[in-house]
Amino acid sequence: MARVANKVALVTGGASGLGLASAQRLAEEGAIVVIADINRELGEAAASDIPGAQFALLDVSDEASWSALIDSIVAQHGRLDVLLNSAGVVRLASIEETTEEIWRLVNAVGTDGTFYGCKHALRVMKPAGSGSIINMCSTASIQGGPGIFAYAASKSAIRGITKSVAVLSAQSGYGVRCNSIHPGNMRTPMLQGVQDIVLENDPEAAQAMENIWVGEPVDVANMVLFLASDESRAVNGAALVVDNTTTITEGVVPRTVTQ
Repeated sequence: MARVANKVALVTGGASGLGLASAQRLAEEGAIVVIADINRELGEAAASDIPGAQFALLDVSDEASWSALIDSIVAQHGRLDVLLNSAGVVRLASIEETTEEIWRLVNAVGTDGTFYGCKHALRVMKPAGSGSIINMCSTASIQGGPGIFAYAASKSAIRGITKSVAVLSAQSGYGVRCNSIHPGNMRTPMLQGVQDIVLENDPEAAQAMENIWVGEPVDVANMVLFLASDESRAVNGAALVVDNTTTITEGVVPRTVTQ
């Protein structure tokens, strides 16, 4: 029960979904967790339910806010050991339907937020000679997502950001690892929101979605825990897929498959 004992971990998008599940799992294994989110009400409620956790209001699309938050964490705790970039938004739209507003929103939160997080975490982790940056990506960066064009593009950029940071650190001897996690469909508020929209517009497609494999947030949280821990000290620049073969299966993986 102490795989990340006393490590200081910052989790963005930590008020719900995969971020919340990861924050809970890290705390269970001894980490000091800072939950960052733009939703103060949900974020404060989440932090209050996790022993020792604290909440920080953060707009991930604003670099100055990132810099201030990370500096405050180092000032309070002396270091930052783990950063999980989990904040993200999705909009249902193909490239033909994607407006400039959708494109900029999805990429401001996902791409820009991950860039700023990696940049400022690396800044404070490098002097310590250690640290783990974990970027929440998606199987949409592997398969493509025609109906979530901006989201797929953002996640593909995040995959590139991850590998570039990892190689820089390895070549420069920084001692900081950077990896990405690529979940398939997980039972989160984000997926439920997508399903609700599909149900409203295409009931037949919504029914088909009911018959495919969906994982649980803890499945991803356990991967986050591994990457945050010293058990993964040789894992750097990896794109780790959590999808029960979805990206390599012809057709779909049915819900009835044993997990």
